[in-house]
Amino acid sequence: MSKYAKLSAGLLAAWFVFALSSSALHVYKNAPNTPPIALGLAVVTPIALFLVWFASSPGFRQFVLSLSPRTLTLVQSMRIVGFVFLVLGTYKILPAFFALSAGWGDIAIGATAPLAALRLASPAQRKGFIFWQFLGIFDLVNALALGALAGIIDPHGISAEAMTVLPMSYITTFAVPLFLILHIICIAQARRWPTTHFAATGNRFQTPMPQGQE
Repeated sequence: MSKYAKLSAGLLAAWFVFALSSSALHVYKNAPNTPPIALGLAVVTPIALFLVWFASSPGFRQFVLSLSPRTLTLVQSMRIVGFVFLVLGTYKILPAFFALSAGWGDIAIGATAPLAALRLASPAQRKGFIFWQFLGIFDLVNALALGALAGIIDPHGISAEAMTVLPMSYITTFAVPLFLILHIICIAQARRWPTTHFAATGNRFQTPMPQGQE
C-alpha cells in the first residue's frame, strides 16, 4: 500500500505543478464565445486516467478503497471558498448566473461537508452519504457546464474568461477534477459498506481484503 501512497502523492504534486505552469503560459485561454476545449481536456483527462487505473489495477483499487471516507469528505470543506465566485460576480468579472450558481453551490457543499463526514459516513447512513456525494458532483458539473456555455447563454454579456487564467484556472484544472475524484472514491467505498465494519478505533472503515491477498 505504501508504494501506491507515495506514487499517488507524487502524481498529485506533479499534477499541481503542471496545472499552475500551464495556466501561467495561458494554455487554457481561448477566444471569446468559443468552446474552452483545452480547459475541458484539463478537467476530463485526470478523471479518465484515474478511472482507468482504478479499474485495471487491483492493488491501486484496494489502496483507494482503504482510504478514510470521512477524511476524503472533509477535504470538500475547502469548497466553502466558493464565496470568491460571488465576489467576482458582484464586480462583474464573471457572469452573474455562473457566479451565483457556482458560488452558492460550493458554499453549500463546503459548509455541509463536516456534517456529511461525521454523521453520514457510516453504513447506517449509506443512502444519505451517497446522495450527498452526488449533490457535490452535480454542483461541480453544473458549474463546469455554465462556465463552458456562458458565451452561448449570453453572447453579449460578461464572459467566463477569468476561469481560464490564474488564479481561477487553478480551480478548474486542479481543484474541480480532484474534488470529483474524491466524490467518486467515496461513492465506490459506500457501495461496499454492507461487507465492511468499523475498526476498533472507529476512525475509519476497514474493507476485507480479497481472498488470496490476506
